[in-house]
Amino acid sequence: MFGFIKRFLGDNNDKEIKRLQKTVDKINALESAMKNYADVKLTDSTEIFRERLRNGETLDDILPEAFAVCREASRRVLGMRHFDVQLMGGMCLHEGKIAEMKTGEGKTLVATLPVYLNALESKGVHMVTVNDYLAKRDSEWMGQLYSFLGLTVGLIIHDMDFPERKYSYGCDVTFGTNNEFGFDYLRDNMVVHQEQMVQRPLNFAIVDEVDSILIDEARTPLIISGPGAKSTETYAIMARAVANLKEGEDYTVDEKQKTVSPNDSVIPKIEQRLGISNLYAPENIELSHGFNAALRAKALMKRDRDYVVRDDEIIIVDEFTGRLMAGRRYSDGLHQAIEAKEGVKIRRESQTLATITFQNYFRMYDKLAGMTGTAKTEEDEFLKIYKLPVVVIPTNLPVQRVDHPDVIYKNKCAKYKAVGQQVEEIHAKGQPVLI
Repeated sequence: MFGFIKRFLGDNNDKEIKRLQKTVDKINALESAMKNYADVKLTDSTEIFRERLRNGETLDDILPEAFAVCREASRRVLGMRHFDVQLMGGMCLHEGKIAEMKTGEGKTLVATLPVYLNALESKGVHMVTVNDYLAKRDSEWMGQLYSFLGLTVGLIIHDMDFPERKYSYGCDVTFGTNNEFGFDYLRDNMVVHQEQMVQRPLNFAIVDEVDSILIDEARTPLIISGPGAKSTETYAIMARAVANLKEGEDYTVDEKQKTVSPNDSVIPKIEQRLGISNLYAPENIELSHGFNAALRAKALMKRDRDYVVRDDEIIIVDEFTGRLMAGRRYSDGLHQAIEAKEGVKIRRESQTLATITFQNYFRMYDKLAGMTGTAKTEEDEFLKIYKLPVVVIPTNLPVQRVDHPDVIYKNKCAKYKAVGQQVEEIHAKGQPVLI
């Protein structure tokens, strides 16, 4: 539907850039005056802007001046002056859109503009990154700018206690990962008294690598669980029952959908091994659940790819980042089935106490924005699910890199062989390689 409308009306990205350029001209016109400001006058601008907002002006009214102040403060504190295209990216984020900017165009600096502007309302701005390292780095690096301008800066990372989290969420700007923000929301919904909550109402979030978080991981459920009452013995029994089953002969695997289906011939085998007449009878519901989990663990979950075994424990490997996710467990008995398969201690199956997907969590913000290097191809999805249009911001200088068309291979083996050959050729020239 959205694609048809775009084709009918024509691509309006150029019109959007021209519209933003008018505001860029206003900001640039203020630059010479800002350069003459003493440091204290720049810092005092924050309270002056807040007073103007209290007197009825809107964020859009003060945007040119606030962006000009932020740009000048950045030049002095960070040694970086925002380019005109970065001002455009900042405006897109403020308007609740996705700014697509090529790698190396300075998205981290772009975010300082809308973060500063929206933080003036004192309702809290969340800067969402994909890992703790980036959250900590940006809070310290860009935090220098916010502190210079009189804003408070908070950081949410793993292993923080309640007072630290409460303080960080009370700051004007809060850095953290999508996981931490989501889990804190779930924990807040499990408390008895309001003063035990750490988050304020969800006001404005800027999501870095927005396509990764809001599309790739959109339906990833965040789950807070407690111990269940089911016995773990079933998983050990089923791990032994499926140990000798063979792919193709006893079950089929769909790699794309990540599903496994037992063939008709295998059910009588399992029933015979278990000494039962009907695996799917109501009284055997626990056994059939355990069988499905054991088969998934055997056929789909590969050691040192999907998980690692360390200190008698199964640790999940994040499929998006390759990082180990200590403390996280698969649901629906899959984790117990993997523990049984690997012969480590089987911990009790948990029951879900609270759960939410990233998709549902981020849609609760009053205003949402994002930035990435690749979003235009998924614009229809962003519009349909999040009502987030994508604006492609031009590069500051013409791109010198040549982007070759994609190459499609018949199978993985051919693809990896081609990658290996290319790496060999590039390495021979002395060029560095990042895969």
